[in-house]
Amino acid sequence: MEKQDVRIIRKGEEDEMEIYGYKLCRWKLTLVGIGVILTGGFLVLLLYWMPEWCVKATCSSSSLKDCNVVLLRTTDEFKIWSRAKVRIQLVPGRKPFENMNFKENKAATNGHIIPADGLFEMNGTHFKSCSEDETVEVRYFTHHSLKYYWNDEIQNFDDLKGLEVGVFCSVVHTRHSKGINKKTQDYRRLFFGVNEIDVKVPSSFKLLVKEVLNPFYIFQLFSVILWSTEQYYYYSGAIVVMSAVSIVSSLYTIKKQYTTLHDMVAAHSVVKVSVCRDRDEVEAVLSTDLVPGDVIVIPANGIIMPCDAVLISGTCIVNESMLTGESVPVTKTNLPNPTRNPDGVENDAVYSPDEHKRHTLFCGTNVIQTRFYSGELVKAVVIRTGFSTSKGQLVRSILYPRPTDFKLYRDAYLFLLCLVLVAAVGFIYTIVNSILNKVPAGTIIVESLDIITITVPPALPAAMTAGIVYAQRRLKKIGIFCISPQRINICGQLNLVCFDKTGTLTEDGLDLWGVHIADGTSFLLPTDNVCTESLVKSQFVACMATCHSLTKIEGELSGDPLDLKMFEATGWILEEATEEETTLHNQMMPTVVRPPTQFLPKHQPATNQDMELYELTTRYEIGIVRQFPFSSALQRMVVVARILGEKKMEVYLKGAPEVVASLCKKETVPSDFSEVLEDYTRQGFRVIALAHRKLESKLSWHKVQSVSRDVLEKNLNFLGLVILQNKLKEETPAVLEELRKANIRTVMVTGDNMLTAISVARDCGMILPQDKVIVADAVPPKDGHVARINWQYADKPTSSDSFDINAEHVQINMEGMNSRNLQTEHYHFAMNGKSFSVITEHFLDLVPKLVLHGTVFARMAPDQKTQLVEELENVDYYVGMCGDGANDCSALKRAHSGISLSELEASVASPFTSKTPNISCVPNLIREGRAALITSFCVFKFMALYSIIQYVTVTLLYSILSNMGDFQFLFIDTAIILVVVFTMSLNPAWKELVSQKPPSGLISGPLMFSVLSQILICIAFQALAFIWVKQQLWYEVWTPDSDACNKSAAVNSNSSHLGNVTHDEHNIVNYENTTLFFISCFQYLIVAIVFSKGKPYRQPCYKNFLFGGSVLILYIFILFIMLYPVEGIDRFLQLVCVPYQWRITMLVIIIVNSAVSFFTEEAVDHWGSRCLSFLFRRRRKQKTYVRLAQELLVDPDWPPKPLTTTEAKNLHQENGSKVIAE
Repeated sequence: MEKQDVRIIRKGEEDEMEIYGYKLCRWKLTLVGIGVILTGGFLVLLLYWMPEWCVKATCSSSSLKDCNVVLLRTTDEFKIWSRAKVRIQLVPGRKPFENMNFKENKAATNGHIIPADGLFEMNGTHFKSCSEDETVEVRYFTHHSLKYYWNDEIQNFDDLKGLEVGVFCSVVHTRHSKGINKKTQDYRRLFFGVNEIDVKVPSSFKLLVKEVLNPFYIFQLFSVILWSTEQYYYYSGAIVVMSAVSIVSSLYTIKKQYTTLHDMVAAHSVVKVSVCRDRDEVEAVLSTDLVPGDVIVIPANGIIMPCDAVLISGTCIVNESMLTGESVPVTKTNLPNPTRNPDGVENDAVYSPDEHKRHTLFCGTNVIQTRFYSGELVKAVVIRTGFSTSKGQLVRSILYPRPTDFKLYRDAYLFLLCLVLVAAVGFIYTIVNSILNKVPAGTIIVESLDIITITVPPALPAAMTAGIVYAQRRLKKIGIFCISPQRINICGQLNLVCFDKTGTLTEDGLDLWGVHIADGTSFLLPTDNVCTESLVKSQFVACMATCHSLTKIEGELSGDPLDLKMFEATGWILEEATEEETTLHNQMMPTVVRPPTQFLPKHQPATNQDMELYELTTRYEIGIVRQFPFSSALQRMVVVARILGEKKMEVYLKGAPEVVASLCKKETVPSDFSEVLEDYTRQGFRVIALAHRKLESKLSWHKVQSVSRDVLEKNLNFLGLVILQNKLKEETPAVLEELRKANIRTVMVTGDNMLTAISVARDCGMILPQDKVIVADAVPPKDGHVARINWQYADKPTSSDSFDINAEHVQINMEGMNSRNLQTEHYHFAMNGKSFSVITEHFLDLVPKLVLHGTVFARMAPDQKTQLVEELENVDYYVGMCGDGANDCSALKRAHSGISLSELEASVASPFTSKTPNISCVPNLIREGRAALITSFCVFKFMALYSIIQYVTVTLLYSILSNMGDFQFLFIDTAIILVVVFTMSLNPAWKELVSQKPPSGLISGPLMFSVLSQILICIAFQALAFIWVKQQLWYEVWTPDSDACNKSAAVNSNSSHLGNVTHDEHNIVNYENTTLFFISCFQYLIVAIVFSKGKPYRQPCYKNFLFGGSVLILYIFILFIMLYPVEGIDRFLQLVCVPYQWRITMLVIIIVNSAVSFFTEEAVDHWGSRCLSFLFRRRRKQKTYVRLAQELLVDPDWPPKPLTTTEAKNLHQENGSKVIAE
């Protein structure tokens, strides 16, 4: 094959793909058509299952520019192929895609002026509005609900981008704040399409065709046709009925899922919106008509957002539970306009929906209410529509989920391949044996193909699914809901679980422990009450009362729990004024806070209008003029407020203590700030710092609305600390202890302070009291210096020594230890998000070592949580992620098993959702996962043995040109196999987690030893019975006149006993058939019991009453008809009468077979791993984290010693490191 040009689309995205171009080839199409006729249509199915083969078989390679078919392959480990047809769209204009600078509105290269309102971007390439008198062909294809247009500039297909890429904040205000005209809107809609997330529910017929064309059902169809030619009508009919039931059930489930998703998405998807046109006109349009660049008016009574839009004026209170899983309303403010600030142009930044999410209204979120200035409208610029929106991306992740990669499924295909090879041997044997015995050609073909259908059981997929379905039902009973059933098995392999802290390990709510007010260079004594007359007018209380994003919804105060707790502690009252009342505050933000009258000192005449806030004696109210909501990236929030009657405005700021202190004047920060903060954080308190400053009187209300955040957040006065207590949930310590005993690693990933996180980790048992914590403080390269990591050892909370003394003490102890002692003295790494970012960028060689022992990851942003999960998976951990869904959605989706503790709409992105809002669901899920995994192994082993047992039976009968009867097959496959398979999967999970891990795949020593030994046992006893029956004195080649039970009986006696067997064309009725039928029936039941394992992962099989009862009834029934033949049953099953002595002999064979099978399986359980595991270990790649742990055991330089520094090698090649002692 000639080398083909490969391009990448959606580079850097989760669904990044390679793209290849092809053109339809007539001579290839002709050859394929001939092949379809010659293969009876099978080639069409093969090409349908294999998109890559289909394209290469019908098309010739072509450049992407000229292709009419594209072949796509994902770049992840799954390498999934798909195809798409390139279509043509006629659009007006000569050059619809013009490479223009979005920030500059200059003439195009062809001399035509491009209007600013006609531009939008396509990954750096922009569209323009053109005249309608010319049209041009635009090539595109659609894949996974996104359109990809051909872009001449980059010579590749690319998906359309709106205003979310490459647009500066200033441009949003200057060029996109007035809206676009109708003509431009219509033009853009040609490319972006209708603004609708349309989840089409496929018709039942389409779903039926797709389901029936599944390889499994095609194989069943082939089997049914084959059996019908052998006149096995009853058995074929039973298979058809079971398949029909399975298909209908599957169709119902799939249709229901589509309908549920459609209904969820369709709700509020089409609404009336007001759009601003370019001449200050407001027009009402349907939301489906919106395109990027439209300016919409957000109504005062709220709206369900039909698109992603950035606020350019006003403020909104939004419920984002659909996206974040957190129902706490958040405040969205307008995007800062750098052009209004003299220094703003220099600070102008590229707009990003993620970085500017506090200014962005996301599709599907509920705008509860708006806040506006007198006479102004709340406006937002549409940036994304349809499936490109945040909600659209969420829906796409559900419609096109990431494939599940699990060793069990890979091994299952390998095992099926082995069965196919066994079937091939039987196929060849049957042909050779039949030719030697001069069997007709038609019979040879049918019987040789029949051996394949016996060896590869058509019911295998349904049997494998049964255990997962039952596990899903058990999970539902305990309040765990699953949208990805295949991941239940993967849960059984979890050996590491990441936990969010707040709301997951600890309670959602916070309790105010107290405040520690600063007074110049020192702290005052801490107090737990701020509702006092002496503090009511202090800057500290004013900051607590104003620096928040609270709002009133239906008369109830609502907002972030931390904000709510701090505000309630002040005892103040929040009032949101009407539009008329805002004029009293000179058009400031209509939110006012004031203390209750009883908190204020008695009125005294004022003598100075410019006196400090705490000296005011007039009516005391503070109006919030402007608000900058809390930013995770900045770790702080700030508000501008003004006291009623004052000229100067105040800035109040709160946030992470380290950040706030860095923004304050050094002389206002107490000298013992670090020690006091460390003392609180080590005790597990959550600490918030407050600061304030007065603004210059020249800053008017209008100037404040446009001033940048940086201008406000400097030269602040430090006010003090607010100490909040975040209590552990009652269940947390016990659950973590259970996981620890089961040798399942636990990791904390939080956005909180590191020392607080370490303290909580110790309190909940994630870090044991005797374990050491090593803090990795990474510093990025700066001023010519390479990146470096400073290693520090954190104190234990029980220690009262200072940090330096404790660190030296640790160093002395560690220097005297050898590597073996080091390992017994456990250690944990802790780091914050900034350090994690530096390490993953500049210390690639240390990342696996750090994640191997990393336990606390603090101040982690949502994308860093996802990156951590990926790094853990890279060292071969099976990672679970448990969070409340607030900012864990991406990590929940990325982990092998994500468990959301939120029942809100965003949880649809998580494979599992717990109704119980604590982490007790984690061990329950792992236990059920282990039970489902072992059930899958049991069922697979049983189905494999079922195939081999039947294969051996039929092969032995083929040697005498015999076979099993239709009703014999029917009895075995329905009365025995189906009953056993669907009841042996009902064993509940074991009541506790054990440290022993279940095997991850079928190709392992003990499992293979178990299967192979049982196969040999079954073959041996069937062969023994087959040979032994021929050695009996009464044996003769059976004829309708034979009667081994009574040699002197009349012929008519036997003839009446067997009825219609006188015309036995297939030679089914004979002594060998009867003998093997009874032996094989008992073998099915024997291996079912042998393989139905209980402890330590499942409840014992005797507690599975349906399984135990079914097997017991089958044992009794088969034993009864073997020892005491019933004429009607014998005639139905085409059995012959054999002497009672031989019946007793068969019973002895069965008893010995049972004993050997049970003792062999017990031996495999105890010694099998020692016998064969070493062979598989040599062939199987050792897990990375195990190999790494072994290497670190003998590494004298690991873990790093305290007060040492590790530097990156150099500035250009920073994938290595060296240690420098300080």
